[in-house]
Amino acid sequence: MDSYRIDDLARMADTTVRNVRAFQERGLLPPPRMKGRTGYYDDSHLARIRVIGNLQERGFTLASIGEMLSAWESGHNLADVLGVERVLTEPWSGEEPEYLSISEVVEIFMPGLVEEDFAGKSPEFFPMLARAEELGFIRWAGDRFEVPSPRLFRVGVELHAAGVSLTSIYDIAEDLRADCATIADRFVALAVKQADLEDPSQLAAREDLPEIARLIARLRPLGMEAIQGMLAQELHARIQAAFSDRIEMFLDLLPKEVPLTPKDPGSS
Repeated sequence: MDSYRIDDLARMADTTVRNVRAFQERGLLPPPRMKGRTGYYDDSHLARIRVIGNLQERGFTLASIGEMLSAWESGHNLADVLGVERVLTEPWSGEEPEYLSISEVVEIFMPGLVEEDFAGKSPEFFPMLARAEELGFIRWAGDRFEVPSPRLFRVGVELHAAGVSLTSIYDIAEDLRADCATIADRFVALAVKQADLEDPSQLAAREDLPEIARLIARLRPLGMEAIQGMLAQELHARIQAAFSDRIEMFLDLLPKEVPLTPKDPGSS
């Protein structure tokens, strides 16, 4: 099991060191394993903080969250509870973030821009940078940029290198994000219905927490495979239809009598 210092734990859980300490003081988070004067946290702490954060976003107070966690732990094996916590909160992507310097980001967004010309281009650069951060392509991390999903970032870089404008890339990314949110909602609704989780208040009394965790874990690869398979089919069908129509229109515009082979330049 991985070990994290408090600042690493806070960063991975997308919270602050102050919040981590507050959770500990309220009894929501078990104490770390001490080695000398340094505390080390593990994946169970990370899962717990993510659950707390998710519940806070849904409007639960820290007091009610504490009661819920206590009910779970008193009625179930802690391993079962943490199993559900992990499967609900751990990232679905196994990607590790990458990091870029400011100069590398400038080169990607404005290739060939020399440093002395940057001042004149900065009004154009910073709005593009802000939208990239808003869409989740990059985010500030001290004196450099973090790329949360290198795979997604590379798609944007490749499109830009192929001549697609950043505005167009951002627009389609925003639309795709909304489409993916709709798809995700459908899979979540399926999981909630299949696991009979319509009433979250009854979760603490459930005796089948391991089965619930396994069901949700199975939905991850199945959901991704279904999306990839259907997207491949739709791309094939729609690209074929779009380009075949345009080719037919192009052929219709050609002269009716066109030589099948090019004329030999040397012939008379």
